[in-house]
Amino acid sequence: MNLLEAVRIVAGRELKVKLRDKTFLFSTVFFLLFALGSSVLPAVLASGPSSVAVAQASPYEQKLRDAGLEVKVVADPEKVVRDGDADAAVVDQGGKPQVVAMRDAPGDVVRSLSVAPEVHLLDPDAVDELAKFLVPFMFALVFFFTSLTFGIQIAQSVVEEKQTRMVEILVAAVPVRALLIGKVAAGGILALAQVALIAVVSIVGSQFSDDAGNLLPLLAPAMSWFIPFFVLGFIMLAALWAAVGALVNRLEDVSNAGMPVQLLVMLPFFAVIFLGDNPTAMHILSYVPFSAPTAMPLRLFDGSAATWEPFVALVLLAAAAAGALLLGARIYEGSVLRTNGRTSWSAAWRDRELRGI
Repeated sequence: MNLLEAVRIVAGRELKVKLRDKTFLFSTVFFLLFALGSSVLPAVLASGPSSVAVAQASPYEQKLRDAGLEVKVVADPEKVVRDGDADAAVVDQGGKPQVVAMRDAPGDVVRSLSVAPEVHLLDPDAVDELAKFLVPFMFALVFFFTSLTFGIQIAQSVVEEKQTRMVEILVAAVPVRALLIGKVAAGGILALAQVALIAVVSIVGSQFSDDAGNLLPLLAPAMSWFIPFFVLGFIMLAALWAAVGALVNRLEDVSNAGMPVQLLVMLPFFAVIFLGDNPTAMHILSYVPFSAPTAMPLRLFDGSAATWEPFVALVLLAAAAAGALLLGARIYEGSVLRTNGRTSWSAAWRDRELRGI
């Protein structure tokens, strides 16, 4: 059996097991509901247009209707407001409109009667300040939690196979290296599928927002580049997590053994969040493999990256992912069959005998 066929078999097995895992299914449904709620609820819960009362033959009736307000034509507009049947009333006061309300005048009623000045935008394509904060946060959050969650699950899967002696049966059928690559491939497929589902649900839900038409065209280039960066970044970290699982024999030890890998995920996450408004720092972070999956798409989103830069960063990330696979495979081969306690990284690296299995 060649390596490619072995990887396909291992990946298929991992996918079947994971798709039957209730924890994975529950987390996917939870994230989908969270994404849907985050994009839909603000629009659903937003208050509708104000109801406004006007007298018969009011000169302001049509203007209020054109503004999308609920207009009620009554004999005594002020009385309707006092009775609570309308949010406000518009009456004529010496040829000028007067808004009558109980405590606060509804903003949409006031705006509909105001004369807006001519506006000249110096930078019409500028990104909204709220979007400048939310988009970097969401990119970093997706990569951080996905790589960390699936990475730990890969490590735990390796440990469980060691505890049950299943790994001894598996290495008798397929090459040891195929086990690692198959686990990484399966985890990558599931992670990308989960992220894609969340993105689709978020985009569909955002259609309820009035700002969707302005934000989505700006997000498109960053999102399209985020996919290859995410895949390579995930492969890089997943290979290291698989190696972590091979180093230990108990699930309780995964956290301590994986602390170096956790730091490699956490430090870039906080760096992108806190240094997002520092052009020099973001320029550097967009080329560092562990932060490039979030930093480079963000620079593409705000327009600070040149056309050639994502290609260079992607090549560097691909090289780092290949190096992580080689390192992870060597550590994995040197420790996956050890059952006499936790193995150090250096001992697993030096072990040539088990790596030959």
